Amino acid sequence: MARPRVRLVVTADDFGYCPRRDEGIVEAFLAGAVTSVSLLVNGAATESAAELARRHSIPTGLHANLSEGRPVGPARRGASSLIGPEGFFLGKMGFREAVAAGDVALPQVREELEAQLNCFRELLGRAPTHVDGHQHVHVLPGVCQVFAEALQAYGVRFTRLPLERGVGCCPWLEAPARAFACAVERDARAAVGPFSRHGLRWTDAFVGLSTCGRHMSAHRVSGALARVLEGTLAGHTLTAELMAHPGYPSVPPTGGCGEGPDAFSCSWERLHELRVLTAPTLRARLAQDGVQLCALDDLDSKRPGEEVPCEATLVPFLEPSLP
Repeated sequence: MARPRVRLVVTADDFGYCPRRDEGIVEAFLAGAVTSVSLLVNGAATESAAELARRHSIPTGLHANLSEGRPVGPARRGASSLIGPEGFFLGKMGFREAVAAGDVALPQVREELEAQLNCFRELLGRAPTHVDGHQHVHVLPGVCQVFAEALQAYGVRFTRLPLERGVGCCPWLEAPARAFACAVERDARAAVGPFSRHGLRWTDAFVGLSTCGRHMSAHRVSGALARVLEGTLAGHTLTAELMAHPGYPSVPPTGGCGEGPDAFSCSWERLHELRVLTAPTLRARLAQDGVQLCALDDLDSKRPGEEVPCEATLVPFLEPSLP
């Protein structure tokens, strides 16, 4: 029986966070297990990561960061709604709480995004292939509008829509992780409008919230892709993105974005992802499922005559997840 075809982008986030992380990411790319990376321009190893990207011709996008470490824009010089008393961003949940309370000045968000886009261009001599958000800040209410405006102004076409079908009913996720994933999914759903109005594109489907860190396995990656394929006609080509965080564990104090590496970066979970991604088991499973790996910036050129990923192609995959 014919299966739907899947063209899968495997994106390694947090490139530039620390040299050991970057070593693992490059290893995965050279093994053909990772097809794109997202660079933190405020990371401790940003410059060496950019050199690695140039040396190995790695498709590289910007991992826009508004939540961890030091800003690179005007906020770095003084008082700003984006930073706390110590001069660092407000944190993964702190930034979300400030946005929800209306305490974040969106013009300052725009300034920081533009500064990071300019920094990326200075590092790599070109625009990013795509821009997504560190800790998914780019889909937050209000922020998503400013984000879409900035990308349109800079001529960036591709972004990430972190809306994973069925993530709310994955029993292996602990309650806090499941609640966060569902919140990200709700925000992503609401960001479809602003992203579409400003001409942004994304893959038809996204997976990675349910397969992060120790939760990643060949079985779960395959299962997540199967969920997003439900209802797809045989012979139809679906584009998807797998978010990944491979790398060797950070060793403090090296790494991070100005505050040192976080616990996740120092844990064995990054190495676990690296091993799952590069193991023959996953590669064989994906091949058996008819999945072809590609880079995000390859999607247009390899789909002649087809619609680009956008709101219209995404609609069938927007059924609500269970709480």
